[in-house]
Amino acid sequence: MEHQAVFDATGLLCPEPVMMLHVEMRKIGAKDVLKVIATDPSTSRDIPKFCQFLGHALINQEQEGDTYFYWIEKKQN
Repeated sequence: MEHQAVFDATGLLCPEPVMMLHVEMRKIGAKDVLKVIATDPSTSRDIPKFCQFLGHALINQEQEGDTYFYWIEKKQN
């Protein structure tokens, strides 16, 4: 899936992935897609809530073994 930036949160535990996701989202432009790679199972709950709360679009999420992938489109300002 196409994306403009990657945030590798591998090895980070709650609440670090979502806290650092705020910073990463500020770095990209409106309508850009950020790919997130995580290993903390709580991200499967936290990242969709993060997107819903802040108005970003969770385009896709996948799991391969113990690794979780998310594609988030930044909202338009």
